[in-house]
Amino acid sequence: MCGIVAYIGPREAYPILIKGLKRLEYRGYDSAGVALLNGVMRIYKTKGKVSDLEHVAEGHQLSAHLGMGHTRWATHGEPNDVNSHPHLSQDGSLAIIHNGIIENYGTLKEALLERGHVFKSDTDSEVLVHLIEEIRKNTKVELDEAVRLALCEVVGAYAIVIISKDDPTKLIGARKGSPLVVGIGDGEYFMASDASPIVEYTKDVTYLEDGEIAFIKDGKLSIKTIDNVAKTPFIQTLEMNLEAIEKGGYTHFMLKEIHEQPKSIYDSLRGRFDTSTGNFAMRSLKEYAHKIKNLKRIIIVGCGTSWHAGLVAEYLFEDIARIPVEVEYASEFRYRNPVIGEDDLVIAISQSGETADTLAAIEMAKEKGATVFGVCNVVGSSIPRASHAGAYTHAGPEIGVASTKAFTAQVSVMILLALGFADIKGKKSKSELRNIMAELDAIPAKVETTLKCEDQIKELAKKYKDSHNFLYLGRGYGFPVALEGALKLKEISYIHAEGYPAAEMKHGPIALIDEEMPVVVIATKNAHYEKIISNIQEVKARKGKIIAIVTEGDTKVRAMADYVIEIPDAPDIMVPLLATVPLQLLSYYIAVERGCNVDQPRNLAKSVTVE
Repeated sequence: MCGIVAYIGPREAYPILIKGLKRLEYRGYDSAGVALLNGVMRIYKTKGKVSDLEHVAEGHQLSAHLGMGHTRWATHGEPNDVNSHPHLSQDGSLAIIHNGIIENYGTLKEALLERGHVFKSDTDSEVLVHLIEEIRKNTKVELDEAVRLALCEVVGAYAIVIISKDDPTKLIGARKGSPLVVGIGDGEYFMASDASPIVEYTKDVTYLEDGEIAFIKDGKLSIKTIDNVAKTPFIQTLEMNLEAIEKGGYTHFMLKEIHEQPKSIYDSLRGRFDTSTGNFAMRSLKEYAHKIKNLKRIIIVGCGTSWHAGLVAEYLFEDIARIPVEVEYASEFRYRNPVIGEDDLVIAISQSGETADTLAAIEMAKEKGATVFGVCNVVGSSIPRASHAGAYTHAGPEIGVASTKAFTAQVSVMILLALGFADIKGKKSKSELRNIMAELDAIPAKVETTLKCEDQIKELAKKYKDSHNFLYLGRGYGFPVALEGALKLKEISYIHAEGYPAAEMKHGPIALIDEEMPVVVIATKNAHYEKIISNIQEVKARKGKIIAIVTEGDTKVRAMADYVIEIPDAPDIMVPLLATVPLQLLSYYIAVERGCNVDQPRNLAKSVTVE
């Protein structure tokens, strides 16, 4: 949600900014703009895509060694040229780009209006840059201090970058509740929402903490808090490489990431267990064994696809480790007054590690004394830093807005955690653990086999691209898969789809079934197999069209279904890792057939960093 990239150094800034904004397009946006400072502050911005911005800027003066760019996802004010970032102060000397929401902008704006300020946009961001200007004018302090004092008056979330016409050697960035990373090069510096725009230029970065401000002046970096406490930058080396954020010959990032799942699952499991001994090599399990041993309850929080991974985890922890689990939408959990105590473990799942509602849920849980365990994909992101312990999924950068490999990586880590908890609590013998680990070792190869259904699914997509509705059904571990499959179809093809527990079909959804209704059924061989067959018969009796995901060699479902997609045989707890893949491909190819923007579906952002 929104994207930031900024540069100061000896290179030309504009090409770096444009390339960086293109790498941030996956975050979702509706307008784009740049500010370039070279004696004169030049702003180019427009509603639309980065390519539209390039057309707007074409033929104009673009040379500068200091600049910043932004992609906006509208919150305050409709998507248009005027509301696009960057925004200028009243006197035009300061420019700002901003991710997040200033909650008290209305009060601040009224006070500034009374002092004669005139606003050109409807945004909260413009209010902030006017406030900085007003403080600077009234107190006669340096820009650094004016920014700090202004942020002390702000309520809300922000990642901001500011440049000043009066000081072309200075770049200022700050964050609270929205990510900002500073890249450190050879005599040059970068700022960005995430590492993807800067990985080409430097591997050395520092992630700002909440309430920190970064000042780059005359080639030197300093950091202080909004409480005026100096901080020593903690420099990390990026693990991301440039190839990981390029399409690599695939038509879309989403398709590339679907095909990366054998590797991303392998990387998420690698080195974390020993099949020969049944032992685990996860530091968080060892450090919190005393907590896990006496654990009475787990609460899992997440949003969207991460919530679906949490539902799979609910089955896993209760089935394998015999621990009661509650799965909560982080966006609802944070606004309730949930009963949480010191004996509870809260597991927060997030691909980006920056999801605003999940972060807020973590803070609430910590205030109530619970231990928080973060499961995230992005190293150095906010949720791992806010958690007591955790595990990275190691899926690599996920650029497509619709999550694919992140989901299966999350489920992989959750299987490991459930097994680890079962080991600590004495619910599984070493022999049982070794057998399950052996099955886990085989999963990446089985996912590779599952991907061979692609040509079959391409043809299936052509048949159903004009459908108006889909129903997805599953039982047990198949139910979260049904939910995730329906979400993928909605996200990228804009076809209405619903996921249901198959047993709930008679409680309402059966009324929708006719010869025009495709029904996708997770019908693998498991404890619910005969029940699923009954559900299929009910659909066929009403002339519904059955698309079934079945275990290879299945004959019963094949005899009833209109279309069958086989996946390799696997234990129930691993079925989500396999059954999800054909549903991802089905959504992808239907969206392609419908001419949809697969990687950047309308109205969606990769990471929801504001409420």
